[in-house]
Amino acid sequence: MRPLAAIVDLSAIAHNYAVAKRCAPGRQAFAVVKANAYGHGVREVVTALHEVADGFAVASLEEAAEVRAMHGEARILLLEGCFEAGEYAIAAQLGLDVVVQSAVQAAALLVSELSRPLNVWLKLDSGMHRLGFDAADLRQWHAHLQGAAQVAELNLISHFACADERSHPLTEQQVERFLDVLDLDFDHRSLANSAAVLTIPAAHMDWLRPGIMLYGATPFADLGVSALGLKPAMTLAARVIAVREVAVGDSVGYGATWVAERPSRIATVSCGYADGYPRHAPSGTPVLVSGQRAALVGRVSMDMLAIDITDLPEADIDSSVELWGASLPVDEVAAACGTIGYELLTKVTARVPRRYIG
Repeated sequence: MRPLAAIVDLSAIAHNYAVAKRCAPGRQAFAVVKANAYGHGVREVVTALHEVADGFAVASLEEAAEVRAMHGEARILLLEGCFEAGEYAIAAQLGLDVVVQSAVQAAALLVSELSRPLNVWLKLDSGMHRLGFDAADLRQWHAHLQGAAQVAELNLISHFACADERSHPLTEQQVERFLDVLDLDFDHRSLANSAAVLTIPAAHMDWLRPGIMLYGATPFADLGVSALGLKPAMTLAARVIAVREVAVGDSVGYGATWVAERPSRIATVSCGYADGYPRHAPSGTPVLVSGQRAALVGRVSMDMLAIDITDLPEADIDSSVELWGASLPVDEVAAACGTIGYELLTKVTARVPRRYIG
């Protein structure tokens, strides 16, 4: 068996959910578990949060059905709504909360024959311009849906574009646009994603939607997880499987993109882009070997990568490698790769065994 695993600390995820709740006392929170719980394993995460989460949020009907099979009572929010008219009947059977974000979706709902009415979340496009109604159309559809046989609760939802960029002027505008439609009668309201949960009290409506913060990564470029009181949940752990001496002028890896400028000791590590480590990670990207910092060298291969251990004389074959995790924040690795922690976590592939602790 290849020495590689994603070690997931379920107690850290429960801790981070509790942090979200403490940020907004008295509010309820949908734990966002789409994309296989951001790569951490939806079955295990839902089980870990079974007794504490007020609800769960997912991106597709298939994800919703998987969560419902594990939790018969929790509210499950379908964030993008139904993609086909026939899905409303399935959503009703599963007892879902459903976002309605377009006239097409709203019209299909109103002609659906359902086994029970749905909790509907009308989506306001408050400024992100991705999904949702503008304020005028939202008012019209609120009138059409209120009291409809297909609708149990009628709720309001929106999503921030720039909450992770503190003091961005669009964020204040989005809050104002959300508040401007609250003269309408809604049963529940939801606006705050992870960044807003942590730093924008004005966005703390009836329901929060913590996502990336649950998994111990930060939505901010300038605030790390420790400053936010969060605990990293995933450690991507590998091993050194080979060591070789490289002379000055010799290259390492495909394309000979890294050339030794000194006599170097290079370790080959059991992880590559087929495991989810980013192929575009540049030389110099940080790695921990037996708890000490080292740097990636050369191109990442499908199943392996190389690191410079010249300054770590005790490192050798079978030394432990942390590619990100409890001691090396995934956000730091992501920044070195020109991306975000969300992408690294969700791209850890199925062939990487998940091992659960906590």
